[in-house]
Amino acid sequence: MSGVSRQRGFTLVEMMIAVTISLLIMVAVLTLYLNLRRTSDDMAQTNALIENGRFAVGLLQEDLAHAGFWNGHVPQFDNLSASKEPGDYPTALPPVCSAFSAWTQQDRVNAIGIVVQTYSGVPPGCSGIVTNLASNSDVLVVRHVDTCSPGVGNCDPVAVGKVYFQASFCDDDIPPSNPSPETTPYPVVLDTTGFTLHQRNCTSQAELRKLVVDLYYVRDYAVAAGDGIPTLMRSSFDLSGGVTPANALQPAVPLIEGIEAFRVELGVDSLSKTGEALNYSAPPDWADPVTRTTVKNRGDGSPDGPFVHCGAASCTRDDLANVVEARLYVLARTRTQTPGYSSDKTYALGGTTLGPFTDGYKRHLFTSSATLVNVSRRRQTP
Repeated sequence: MSGVSRQRGFTLVEMMIAVTISLLIMVAVLTLYLNLRRTSDDMAQTNALIENGRFAVGLLQEDLAHAGFWNGHVPQFDNLSASKEPGDYPTALPPVCSAFSAWTQQDRVNAIGIVVQTYSGVPPGCSGIVTNLASNSDVLVVRHVDTCSPGVGNCDPVAVGKVYFQASFCDDDIPPSNPSPETTPYPVVLDTTGFTLHQRNCTSQAELRKLVVDLYYVRDYAVAAGDGIPTLMRSSFDLSGGVTPANALQPAVPLIEGIEAFRVELGVDSLSKTGEALNYSAPPDWADPVTRTTVKNRGDGSPDGPFVHCGAASCTRDDLANVVEARLYVLARTRTQTPGYSSDKTYALGGTTLGPFTDGYKRHLFTSSATLVNVSRRRQTP
C-alpha cells in the first residue's frame, strides 16, 4: 500500500486564514471604490456648479445686450440729430407686473425709454409673480423687442392679441400738424392693433416686432417649497393667461438650480463728454455745431461715478433712463452637501459680502459686466 497517495484538504485554520485575507482584500477594494465614487460625485457636483453659474451669467448678459433694441428706432431723447426738445423722455418708472390693458400711452413711452429696472425686493404690484424671493436676490427687469422677424427662424408668427412694436421711417407718417421730420420724432406704435406705419419707401408696411419683457430673480426653492435648493427664475411677458391677466408677466418658471445669490449694480451715464450734467429739456447742444463731435448736454455712452445698487423701491427715473452698463454678481452652490467640507471663504457681491459658510455646500462666485449696447452706442460720438 505504500504506492497509494494520500489526499488532504484544507484544515479549518487554513480556511479561516483564507477567508480573513479575502475579507481584507474586499474591504480594501470596497474602500477604494467608495473613495473613487465620492471623488467622482464631488467632481460632478463641482462641474455642475461651474456650469450653472456660467450659464446664469451668460443668459443674463445676452438679455441685457438686447435691452433697448427697438428694431432701428432711436428714442428722440437719445437722438443726437434732433433739433428740438425731446418729447419722449420718461416721466416716471414704467409698470412692471400690471396687465398691458392698464397701461396708459405715457406708460408705453416710459417703457421704451427705461429698458432696465432693478429692485432689491419684490417690485410694487408683483407679489403674485415674484414669490419666495431669496434673501440675497435682486430682481432684474429687461425690455426690448424680438431680435428676429415674426415667422422667421425660431420666431413665432404674428398672433392676434399679442403686443407688438412698430416704428415708422417714413415722413408721410408724421402728423400734418407737425410736418418737419427734423423737429418731430417719427411715430411708433406699442399695442395689439393699429399698425399702419411704413418703411422708408413710404409704401411697404413697417415690420412688427413682439414686445419682450423678462423678469429674473432667485427663489428659495426649486420644485417644492422647503426643498432648500435656490433657483434662478424667469417670468416673461406674454398673452397666455395663467393666474395673471393676458398680456402681462406670466408665472415665473425655474431656469437654473443652485443659484443662491444674485445682485445687479448699474452704471449710469450722468455726464456729457465735457463733464456737464445731462439736460433733456433742450435739444442737443453741440460744442461745435459744424463738426458735431462733442455734445454738451447729452451722455457719452460711458458710466460715470460709482455703480448704483437699487433699493426695494428701485432707482430714480433719471438713473434708469441713463443706464449703459450692468455688473452682475451670481453666487452658485452645489445642490447637495459634501460631508466634512467647510470653508472660511467670503464672497464680495459688489457692496455686500456673504459668508463664511459652514453648511457643507461648495460655492463659487461669478462676476461679469454687460454693456447695454443699444443705449451706449447711440450716445457715442467720434
